Parts: sequence; structure tokens; C-alpha cells
Amino acid sequence: MKEFYRHYLPYIKNYKLKFFFAVIGMIMVAGGTAGTVYIIEPLLDNIFINKNEELLYIMPFIVVGIYTIKALGTYIQKYYISYIGQDIVRIIRDKLLKHILNLDMSFFNKRHGGELISRITNDINRIQMAVSNYVSDMIRELLTIIGLVSVAIYQSAELAFYGLVVLPLALIPLSKLAKKMKKISFRSQESISDITSHLSETFNNVELIKANCTNNIELKSFEAHNKNFFTVNMKAVKNNALVSPIMEIIGSLGFAAVIIVGGAQVISGELTTGSFLSFTTALFSLYTPIKRLSSLYNQLQDAIAADVRIKNIFNIQAEIKDGDKEFPKNIDSVIFKNVELKYGDFTALKNISLEAKKGEKFALVGDSGGGKSSLINLIVRFYEANKGEILFNDSEIKDINIKSLRDNISMVTQKVYILNDTVAANIAYGNEFNEQKIRDVLKQAHALDFVENMENGIYSILDEAGKNLSGGQRQRIAIARALYKDPQIMILDEATSALDNESESIITQVIDEISKERIVFIIAHRLSTVKSSDKIAVFKDGNIVDIADEKTLLERCEEYQRLHELSHI
Repeated sequence: MKEFYRHYLPYIKNYKLKFFFAVIGMIMVAGGTAGTVYIIEPLLDNIFINKNEELLYIMPFIVVGIYTIKALGTYIQKYYISYIGQDIVRIIRDKLLKHILNLDMSFFNKRHGGELISRITNDINRIQMAVSNYVSDMIRELLTIIGLVSVAIYQSAELAFYGLVVLPLALIPLSKLAKKMKKISFRSQESISDITSHLSETFNNVELIKANCTNNIELKSFEAHNKNFFTVNMKAVKNNALVSPIMEIIGSLGFAAVIIVGGAQVISGELTTGSFLSFTTALFSLYTPIKRLSSLYNQLQDAIAADVRIKNIFNIQAEIKDGDKEFPKNIDSVIFKNVELKYGDFTALKNISLEAKKGEKFALVGDSGGGKSSLINLIVRFYEANKGEILFNDSEIKDINIKSLRDNISMVTQKVYILNDTVAANIAYGNEFNEQKIRDVLKQAHALDFVENMENGIYSILDEAGKNLSGGQRQRIAIARALYKDPQIMILDEATSALDNESESIITQVIDEISKERIVFIIAHRLSTVKSSDKIAVFKDGNIVDIADEKTLLERCEEYQRLHELSHI
């Protein structure tokens, strides 16, 4: 627990004044609680027994004043502590997402999106309770305990000894419950992460589920995750529910001793009835904050478990380090020299050497898994080459600032990403908005006609993942977005795969036009897309077996001849 709060103390230091006000509120609540117990003595002895009429008319104002102070303190404490907790959680959530987005692509390939969503939402929400509610509640209960113990000792130190001596006995079972709760919390958070991951996967693949009528399969899988979550949570409930009975049983032992000793003192006249009642009320009231404190400590284990999970993400660092050079202003060539890339034990690229020059269309062809996409991943530095060099003009890719590198490269991948926003916002994504430029690139991508026929033209809202567009329309929006960036290097990964023959022909013309002042890499299975390329690299099992134009490849490259025959079947 010390480590947990040591981690979040620097955040709390930024709210010194608000925390000061919150503590004042806690003191008011604790003081009010102790005050309501203390006034039982004068109320009983002076008014009801000694018939003090003057105090009879003063006491109601004192009671109202005490409860007003307590109520005002409750409000002040809750407001300022909630503000601190909510703001700390906001900051941590921002930092966590920033950290995750800066990690390598290899991290995202190993982690399920639903798991990451669970970390950013569910886990951080649990921490919020610890840095706001739990902190304030624990401090308030501690102050309340101090106030009530003071009242009890003031009324009778001897009775206080008998009433409180049994409390240390409670620490043994309560500490065991807390350790058990921490383990349960880990399992609970893992199970909710499984639920989030499953739901994310279900909704992302709903078309596949519908097409194969696998609703029941997915439901049964979800029910298993949900049942596991229920089982773990019930163990947590069972664990927490034991706190109160344990405290009450142990407390009853102390109270039994108080009845014997205190009752004897009242009978002998050593203690007044009002003092005894004030003491017993303080003692009874004392067990309530102690029970709450024990329960809070138990619940805090949940936040500690969440914190460990979040720290595990923060401890992961990007292996691809940023360079300090800017990308060349005028790119003349991209050169690969004896490049090798491994994914774990699998070698995806073996001793790759090639050169693409400005104004060239450089095509990459071959069977799936041959290494084409792996080479593109190296160009945008999603992955780091294990061996060899990648040069942009004379600058090694490792020396170039990653943002500068990617600002000069546009990609149109086989999977098209459409945001739930306007067409214009999708086109200008990440760049300065220019309406005329948006229309120009839409025209280039053969997309302006269908966009202008939409209800609000370029300001029409696209559904999530572009579900209100056809496959070809989505791909042309993606091409327009790539063109809007005005990159020095253009990468088209199956960019025409969803287009009809007419649209493919038009896009091919666009590619011809934009390649005059750029380097264009084209990945395609349909060889009709790459036949006019200046160079075609033929990939097989991570190797480049030949590089030439189509005419030359058809004459000398058996692998290209095979691919060519397959494309005409």
C-alpha cells in the first residue's frame, strides 16, 4: 500500500490547497460525530436527571450547530476529494494512452484491443476510488476513531481499556482477508478484461458472425467469461462480508466487559448514568468506523491490483528509438542494403537489397507471406531491421525522426480505415483543413462524383468503418486521404483490390501521374495493377528472386511467369 500511494503522492501534491480544504472537511465530520456522542452526558445528567431548564433551551441550538458542521464538512470533503481523484484519473488515463500509442507495432500485435481498453477504462476507474474516495474515507474514519476514543477515555479511562483491549485481536483475521482480497482482485480484473476483449472482437466481426449464424457460439463463449466474472466477484463479496461479523463478534467481547465493569461503577456511584451512556455510545459508534476502515482496506487491494496491471503497461518501452535528423526535403532514392527482418524466430526478410528512385513506380509481387508487407513495414519503421541498412538518400532510417519520416510517407492499405466523421474530416485527418484541396484529391481518386451526390457532400457523416459506403468507395476515400498528405513516398498495399475494372484503370492513371514527383511502392496480387511499373520485385519465402520490368521478368523469371499464369486463370 505504501508503494501504491508513493506512486500517486506526486499527483496529490499538485492539489495542496484543495487537499487542505478536504482535510478541514474531514475534521469537521469527525468532530461532529464525536460531538454528537459527547452531548449525551449533559443531555441526560443535566436536563433529564438534574432538571436544568436553562440548558434545555440551549442544547437544541448546540445539536443543530454540531450537525450543521458535520453536514458542511461532509460536503466540503466529498467535493474536493472527488475533484482531486477525478483529475488525477484524467491525467493518468491521458498518460497511459499516450504511452500505449508510442509503443511499437509489435506490442499491438501481441495485445488484444479489448484488453487495452479494459486497462484504460476499468483498471483506472478502480484506481480513482483509491486516490479519492478511499483516501478521504480512511482519513475521515481515522479522525472519527480518534475523536470517539478521546470521548471514551474522557468519560472513563478504565472502561476504555476494557472496551478497546480486544481490538488488536481483529488485526489477524482482517490482514488475512486483505491478502486474499488482493489475489481475488487480480482475477476479477483479468476476467473483466476477458469480457471487454470478447465484446470488442464480437462487434468488430459481427458480419462474419451473422454470415455464419454463430450467434449462439459467441453467446456461449461470452456466458463463460461472464460466469467467471460473477464467480470471482462473489468471492470478493464473501471476503468483504466477513469483515463486519468479525468486528461485531470481537467487539461484543469488549462490550460485555464494559457492561460488567461499568454497570458495577454506576451502581456504586463511581460513574454517572450520563457518563456511562455517553461512553457506551462512543464505544458502539467506534466499531462502525473501525469496520468501515477494515472494509476500505480490503477494497483498497482491488486498486492496488489494478495499479500493478497499469504499471506493467507503463514498464513496457518502445524498442524502436527516435532519430534526430529530419527527413530529406527532396527524396531521390530509397535503398535497402542486405536487410534482414525477424519476427521472433521467424525470418520474414532475408538479405534484401533494392533501390527505388524518384519518379519510379516500384511494385512488390509474390505469394502471401513472401515478405512484401514486411518490407513496407520497415519503410515506415513499424519494425526495426535486424541487419542491414535502409537509406533515404544518404540518411539511415534509424537516424531520422519518426514523425518526420511518417509525415513524408502515405499508405493505403488493404484494410481501409474510415472514421465516424465527415468525408472532409476523413480526408484531412491529421493535417490542416483545406476545402479546395479536399475536393482536388477526391477528384484525383475518382471519388468526387459519389461524394457530391451524398446528402451533405464532403460534409456528409460516414458511419463507423464506412459502413454506408461500398468497398470501392471506401478505398477511394483512403486514396484521397493519402494524396491529401502530399507525401514524397506513396505506398499502395492492394489499393485497387476492391475496385471494378473501370475504377482500377482510373486509379492506375492517377498512380502514373503522382509517381512523377514521388517514389511509389505498389503491392498487388492483381498483376494488371503493376504491369506498367518501372521495376517489379518478385518475392518468395522472404527473398527477392528477381527485379526488373514486366517484359524482362516474363522472359527470364520463372516465379513471375507462374504468378502471371495464375492471374489469368
